[in-house]
Amino acid sequence: MEARELDGLLISSMPNIRYLTGFSGTSALLLVTANQPCLITDFRYKTQAGNEVGGIARVMIESQSLWSGLWRLIPEVFTARTIGFESAHLIHRDFERLQDAGKQWHWKPTVDIAEGLRAQKDADELILIEQAIAVATGALQSVLPLVRAGMTESQIAGMLESALRERGSESLPFPSIVASGTRSALPHARTSSRAVTNGDFLLLDFGSVVGGYCADITRTVVIGRCDTRQREVYEIVREANARSSASVRSGMSGREADAVARDFIAGAGYGEAFGHGLGHGIGLEVHEAPRLAMSAEGLLPPNAVVTIEPGVYIPEWGGVRIEDDVYLGGEGSRILTSFPRELLELS
Repeated sequence: MEARELDGLLISSMPNIRYLTGFSGTSALLLVTANQPCLITDFRYKTQAGNEVGGIARVMIESQSLWSGLWRLIPEVFTARTIGFESAHLIHRDFERLQDAGKQWHWKPTVDIAEGLRAQKDADELILIEQAIAVATGALQSVLPLVRAGMTESQIAGMLESALRERGSESLPFPSIVASGTRSALPHARTSSRAVTNGDFLLLDFGSVVGGYCADITRTVVIGRCDTRQREVYEIVREANARSSASVRSGMSGREADAVARDFIAGAGYGEAFGHGLGHGIGLEVHEAPRLAMSAEGLLPPNAVVTIEPGVYIPEWGGVRIEDDVYLGGEGSRILTSFPRELLELS
């Protein structure tokens, strides 16, 4: 805040509020000053906010609107001249509130202040991510032996999501992707009523949440026996995953990390079939900083947890993606996802 010449900072992103205070509700504003931060929320969260926030911030329960509480709070807690706001998260209607009811203060747009802190995970955050990964891999381990030809993608997704809940996932960080046959060539396919058949690729991209922190995993299997081309493409993706997981380090740019997998896949003749970035950070959100992509010039920070998810997608044929969660520690990378990467054929 000092570097940006801010007297205060208004946080409206709920993941950022949770990161800074521990509050996990769905409605709040956080005003950060040089003295004591103040969390404004409503009656629904009176007990929860007190329990979660403790002495980290003053908790203010607002009976009208959060914004009414903010206008009363600002002159009470400090003499502000310039207050930052999160331009990536504030909707236009609320920006108009700043320009209207908050016009006596100068509002300065900011980006990535809290997100920059969140990219580097401390020991407690890493433990929660590892617990989420254990929930996710355990669920997959229990479900795959039950998958049979004739089941629909939706049925398989239901089994997987039920297993995630049974093992302790608080929610789903994103709608699970279960895509079979030619639909596995859709990187973000919507799970459908299609019945899987022998010879299909079956791509499963799913996650779990423990203590607010996410896991994000993808595995691709074959129903029945695979053919020669399926194994060839799968092994290309598996090798790209292995090379990237072993090579990616903090201090590399996101672009350099992406190139490890991209160059290998291109060298194998499938460069045009890998159309998305290599990965992204995970934490309180399933997609957060840093980015691993051709356009990502920023450096990967130490202690980040990122996904490594190369893929090859061939329209009207099928696709393969293998995704692991990887910790970028001071002594190199460590793969957190322990589930096998060899091609599984489900009989």
